[in-house]
Order: sequence, then structure tokens, then C-alpha cells
Amino acid sequence: MAYRVLVIDDDKHICKILKDYFEFDNFEVILATDGKEGLEKFEREKPDIVILDIMLPVIDGWTVCQKIRSLNNIPIIMLSAKTEEIDRIKGLELGADDYVLKPFSPKELVLRAKTVLRRINEKKDIVKFPHLVINKTTRQVKVNGKEVELTPKEFDLLWTLVSSVKKVFTRDELLETVWGYNYFGDIRTVDTHIKSLRNKLGNPRSYIKTVWGVGYKFEVELN
Repeated sequence: MAYRVLVIDDDKHICKILKDYFEFDNFEVILATDGKEGLEKFEREKPDIVILDIMLPVIDGWTVCQKIRSLNNIPIIMLSAKTEEIDRIKGLELGADDYVLKPFSPKELVLRAKTVLRRINEKKDIVKFPHLVINKTTRQVKVNGKEVELTPKEFDLLWTLVSSVKKVFTRDELLETVWGYNYFGDIRTVDTHIKSLRNKLGNPRSYIKTVWGVGYKFEVELN
């Protein structure tokens, strides 16, 4: 099966070069030349990986990265002429999987894309959101690159929520999933753990939404 790559860059020359190189390596290539078009094609075409320039017209690359990451854990490689370390860190914090400086070797970029796809396919249990990375295998949670210590139940609760983004879980469902059918404790146990989890997550605490009268859901909302 050929991978589908979405290239979002306002430089049409770069788009053409990348299209040729990726197609030579059996990728199906989708092109967009501004952030708005890129987001529209992302939602419509369902690519496997995104190559994303930062300096884009209409909607900038930072915002595009945030919006894509709020919807999907698809691999994102950011392109930029910005050489400052703070820009690279910002890209990675927003959920990018790699950051490549311009000018770059198209052949190397294709290789990086294949490497990221292979790594992602080998580690399906890693999910990324802006400022938040969760690894199910190692049970590790990082906020802004720093590890956050969660109790086993807090991690299981978080993983349950992120495994079905935007799905509303009742308190009973969370009790059964995280604590098990044989648990006979108070349903407020869920509320207590959600409160503790939010406190530990810092800013990403806002991703855990309370659905009044029902329960909780995980959703990333962007301003």
C-alpha cells in the first residue's frame, strides 16, 4: 500500500520538487499552497503524513499544526527557514514529529518521512497533542517535554479518555473500564481522580472536559 503525503508549502517550486521525489518513492502526493487549503485537503484526503511549512499565507504553519494535532495523531514534519532553537522547540511542543531547516535535501526529507512513518507504525501506543505526549507502552506522560508522574489509575483514566477523543464517557463507564466490574467503591472516585489528573497536567488540563450530568471527554479546542 502506498503512503499518502500532504505537502503544505507556498513555494510552488518546492512543492514540485517534493512531488517528484515522493512519487519516485511510491508515495501518493497531495499539494496545498496555503494553510487554509492545507487543512481542507487534510480533512478531505486523509493523508498518512504531513510535510508542513511554517511561513504560510492565510493560516500559518503553527496554527495548522495545532489544528491537525487536535484532530489526529498523524505524523507531521515541519519545514522552516527559521534557525532559532526556540522555533524548533515550539514545533516539537505543538506535536510535530520532526523539524527540518531550509534549504534541505529532498532525498533526505523523503528518508525522514519514511523513518517517521516506520517509527509511528512500530509505536501505535504513542499519542501526541499540543504540549502533551502519552506513551502507553512505557506509561509515560510528558507535558511541554517534562515527565509528569501519574498514579496507575490516573494513567489508565487518561489513556481511556484519549483513546476515544471527543467520546463522552459516563462515570459508570469509566469506573468499569479503569477500576473493573468488581469495584464497589463510590462513583465520586472518578471525580477525585479527574481532579488530581487535571492538577498534574497543568495547561493541558483543559483537554479533559466535564459534560455536566453525564461524565467526561477528551477534546482539544483551539482558539
